[in-house]
Amino acid sequence: MPSISSKIDYFVIRCCSIILLFIAILPGIALAQASSSATNNSTIVVLSAPDDIQEFLIKYFKLPTEPFADSTAEKTFLYRAQKEIRNLLATEGYFSPSISVSHQIQGEVTKPEIKVDPGVLTRVGEVSITFRGDITQENEQYQKRITQIRAAWPLQANSPFRSAEWEQAKISLLSNVTQEEFAAASIVTSQAKIDPDHARADLSITIDSGPVFYFGEIQIIGLERYDQTLITNLAPFKAGDAYRRDSLHLYQIALQKAPQFNTVSVNISPDSAQHKSLPVQVVVTEAQSQRFAFGVGYSSNNGARGEINYRNHNLLDRAWNLTSMLRLEQKRQTFFTGVDTLPNQNNINYSLGASLQTTDIENLKTIEQKIGVSRNYQTPEIQMQFGLNWQREHKKPDGAINQINEALTLDWRWRRQIVDNPLHIRRGDATEIRIGGGSQLFFSDQDFIRSYARHQSWWPVGSRDVIFLRAEVGYTLASSRFGIPQEYLFRAGGIQSIRGYDFKSIGVQEGNATVGGRAMATATVEYTHWLTQQWGAAAFADIGSAADSWQNMRPFLGYGGGVRWRSPAGPIALDLARSHETGTLRFHFSMAVAF
Repeated sequence: MPSISSKIDYFVIRCCSIILLFIAILPGIALAQASSSATNNSTIVVLSAPDDIQEFLIKYFKLPTEPFADSTAEKTFLYRAQKEIRNLLATEGYFSPSISVSHQIQGEVTKPEIKVDPGVLTRVGEVSITFRGDITQENEQYQKRITQIRAAWPLQANSPFRSAEWEQAKISLLSNVTQEEFAAASIVTSQAKIDPDHARADLSITIDSGPVFYFGEIQIIGLERYDQTLITNLAPFKAGDAYRRDSLHLYQIALQKAPQFNTVSVNISPDSAQHKSLPVQVVVTEAQSQRFAFGVGYSSNNGARGEINYRNHNLLDRAWNLTSMLRLEQKRQTFFTGVDTLPNQNNINYSLGASLQTTDIENLKTIEQKIGVSRNYQTPEIQMQFGLNWQREHKKPDGAINQINEALTLDWRWRRQIVDNPLHIRRGDATEIRIGGGSQLFFSDQDFIRSYARHQSWWPVGSRDVIFLRAEVGYTLASSRFGIPQEYLFRAGGIQSIRGYDFKSIGVQEGNATVGGRAMATATVEYTHWLTQQWGAAAFADIGSAADSWQNMRPFLGYGGGVRWRSPAGPIALDLARSHETGTLRFHFSMAVAF
């Protein structure tokens, strides 16, 4: 006889399947209704054409829905219709269509019928891309680049010729040339020679690259309260470097992230007369130097939360950032204050911070006081931090002995992230490594070294879907876990760990509490199918464990499905996960709103 848990699982799976099936077929139903509506509204004139051509014409050519006033109006419309349809078909590569007009008798009503035979689709014949300017110099790098540009041309021989794709290909070609060094490149001539008799289009383009451009001085407009080094130190290039469009883009992003500015614009005017020293124009609007922010949110890890932030972006009139934050969550309460100096030309800055945090998770209560200083290095792809931290933790496990753990630690963290879109990733990788530890010789209660590594990969599938893989492993080398703060030990479970289990519920038992162990490993595989641009459905499986040694590790498996929404702030997930060990179902969800 099936168990109650099995019946619940079967019911949930059936409900989820019905919901996902409904979401999948809903767009098709809407499209069919829209198509049917368009056909029903066009009963005055009958349009006959192959299915794909008819769908295209109905989309871009408006058929009348009201009866013609007289025969003259009808003839005028039919004459205009033939001309417009011919022009529309030409944009799709049909240059020799056959369009005829007749009348169709339906009962007592006679309707004009436009019959369209698109003819043979025109295809690309010869392609000629020639260059002028400095890019034609006897330079191996330039010659290789010309070869790559020609190879990237999308309209190759025998591919369908369409006007929109022809125009887009020219835009992409010019963008490819101006991306590096040749900021003033232009298309001198372009021609698509159409041979209707042979349904062939021969293409020819001539590009003048112009001279090689080099970055010059940075011209700043709108700066009032701050020193110019706040802007110039963030530039990823130096005067005299060859022009790169990506460098300007990275510069814009770095300035936009700076809290001292509301708006930022980075531009150039590619004047060939200034190609040896191209000025970079930076226009900024300064933000208020002090502000308060409030926020609310919810996470299935820590429950509901509210927070208040105070920021001062011009501390001591040095453009240093002061941040103070009070966050109250159901399972965790945090107060933090810290100061960050400005990054120098080598992308290095320093941070000083102090925090007080209390937690009550899985029958383990902690009170932690912490103070630290760190040296930070950051580029668009790499983050590296080296810090010295002291913390005191009061650990109170239910049903076990209370402890006070102190540690003075050196910590090193390295992270590398290369993704296509930080908010909505489809392709990319992120890797993080952390190493830290303390010694009884230097104000720590225990000798230990903590190591941790995590890697995440996103792979696109088809035009929309994504496969996500995650793996993490951690180990603390020590004679015992006692005397080591929880931050340097490991627990698992919850969002971004093993779904189907409560937050940090997998670890070592002390009395009735779950505490951190010295070993941990978890992994995730997740497939997301995007039904629309904003909504998707995901299936996933998580596995892993945390224990006091590798020998005591036993795997915990969680799996399930969920809904994804691409919000303006990033993806929001609602997951229903099942614990394989107990059959328990859990929802996992997180959302935050600032105001």
